[in-house]
Order: sequence, then C-alpha cells, then structure tokens
Amino acid sequence: MKRIPFLLLAIAAVAGIFAGLGPSSGQPDQQAAPAYVTSIPPGYRDWKLISVAHEAGKLNSLGAVLGNDVAIRAYRQGTLPYPDGTIIAALHYTHSPSAENDKIFGQPQSFTPGPPTNIQFMVKDSTKYAATGGWGFGHFQNGKPADAAFMKPCFPCHAREKAHDLVFTRYAP
Repeated sequence: MKRIPFLLLAIAAVAGIFAGLGPSSGQPDQQAAPAYVTSIPPGYRDWKLISVAHEAGKLNSLGAVLGNDVAIRAYRQGTLPYPDGTIIAALHYTHSPSAENDKIFGQPQSFTPGPPTNIQFMVKDSTKYAATGGWGFGHFQNGKPADAAFMKPCFPCHAREKAHDLVFTRYAP
C-alpha cells in the first residue's frame, strides 16, 4: 500500500522533468517565431499578375501585385478567407516620367517604373500568424527585411479590410 503513493510521486517527478526540458515556444532556440515575414519567398518573380497599383503622395510609386498559384486560384474563384499557402507580393518602383515616350507623344504624359523601392509580401498561415489575422507581413529593401518596429503598423492598417480578409488589392483579370 505504501508503494502506490511513492510510485505516483515518482511518475509526477519524471513528468515534471520532461515538461521542463521542451522549449515553450516550439522553437529550438526557445525564441518565438517572428510575427512578420523575414525571408523572400523563392520564385516570386514568376508569379501571375493580380493587379497594378499607383500610390500617390509621399510614396509616388508604381506597383505590380503578384500572386502564387494558391493566391491566383483564390482570387479567380472569389474564395474568402484566403486559404493557407496564399502569398501575395507587391513590387514597388518609383513613378518616373518617360522623356523618351513623351517625345513620341509630343507632350508630357508617359510614366514608367523607375528604380525599385521595396517588395512587400503577405503570407497566409492561420496558425503561425494567428495573432495578425492569419497573415504574415513582410517588407524588404535591397533584399533585407524590415525590423519588428517598422512592421508593427501593418496589421492594424490591413485589419480595416476585414471584409476582404485583410487584403486591399482586387483581382484585375
């Protein structure tokens, strides 16, 4: 009879030791996964066009919005919310007048993409990015990711588009 309490105590002690050994975040280095995208998805330049954009004001940029196959299928089918695996890329360039084209037209009217300014990504992973509506946001300049402080306003801004699963861009077939 005295062995049962001892056995229960021993099992509880061993279980406590094993529970303390595992990382609490699920990451090997016990660091939580970043709440934003830190690497550029491979092959994004080969994705299909979703739409184009011109942002005026201080940005004054032209952009091409691209999607991987999962994104394109969801856009075409009108699927909301977007399924996990959806990745949307926005390639931004300066909005530059084209003197060469204007010569042909005989007046200033043509604008073309100038030097690139940044690349932005939205990656749908409802588990990894649960705290930000299922989306991870990324911003890259010269191939380098922005830091956490820079990325902080992304989710609150996109949250305004809740009716469209946080995505601003509409499909332009």
